[in-house]
Amino acid sequence: MYDVVLLTLGSQPEAGCDGGCCAKATDRSPPDCAEPLRVPVLACRDALVAAGARVEAVTARSDHDIDAVLARLDGPARPDGLTWPDDDSKTRLIVAAATDGQVRAVVRRMVRRYAPPPSRRPTDLADNRTVPDLPAIGLLPLGPASRTGDGGLDLAGRLGVPSQPAAVATAVLAGQVRRLDLLRTDSGSVTLDGALLGGADASGRPLPWRGRVEVDDAVLSNGNDPLLACVVANAGGYATVAEVELLAHTDPGDGMVEVAVAVPVTTRSWWRGQRLRIEVRRARGRATAVTPRDGELPFLDDGVTGSLSRKRSWWVEPAAWAVYTH
Repeated sequence: MYDVVLLTLGSQPEAGCDGGCCAKATDRSPPDCAEPLRVPVLACRDALVAAGARVEAVTARSDHDIDAVLARLDGPARPDGLTWPDDDSKTRLIVAAATDGQVRAVVRRMVRRYAPPPSRRPTDLADNRTVPDLPAIGLLPLGPASRTGDGGLDLAGRLGVPSQPAAVATAVLAGQVRRLDLLRTDSGSVTLDGALLGGADASGRPLPWRGRVEVDDAVLSNGNDPLLACVVANAGGYATVAEVELLAHTDPGDGMVEVAVAVPVTTRSWWRGQRLRIEVRRARGRATAVTPRDGELPFLDDGVTGSLSRKRSWWVEPAAWAVYTH
């Protein structure tokens, strides 16, 4: 039978911890920093124990805490000295998360743990990847999903994986895995679902901005167009923005990144006068780059807020991460 770690991230996230850890806690935090386990975690734990699994619930309050859990998924020592995941591990991981950003924080630490430096790239790493196959994880939502872009854990629903505690336990122990694409960025982070670039006013109306948007060899904007939004998508979390359908189809397992921009276009005619319509430009490829032209550009990446002042690139790592499914 399997050892299962139920990993919950601390409830006071800070930006430097990628939306995943306690803001003030350290390795020397006092015992009263401990938080009670959430009801879904308790229910999932009980279902796992009833099925015969050995279960440990862990609350991570720092990247160090996450890394300590991930170390249990390491494989045997390799002749080249690289840290590599165990393809036949008897330990399985469930990430109990309230937001997509918390799941991203765990996967980001996986990438940092297992990605070899370019100077030590092994021969058994696929040519189109910079990371090996990352260990599969179970996704256990800790709250209701939200489709309004406020960072709720929508990823489990969009991926079609179990979300109820007993169903998550069953899927993790059954071991059926779905491998998914991962977007890596030149900032050292990762994107699981997608990123929405652009700001809005107090009423929620998009604010125009300018930037160069490239997808492989295609240019969606040369930096002169006023853009209302730009979506860099792996799954479909930001498919519709301000009632405008930006993405017609997304598949997180097709090895491609999908990018769309919304451009306001003014048309004039003698019988209708001046009218404003939204032009959507789309492209698919292996990599994309966005270069803002008007200072700080706000964005949401897997529900985590940030801003860009210079070029940001994303590229696809096909089938790099995985989730347990039905």
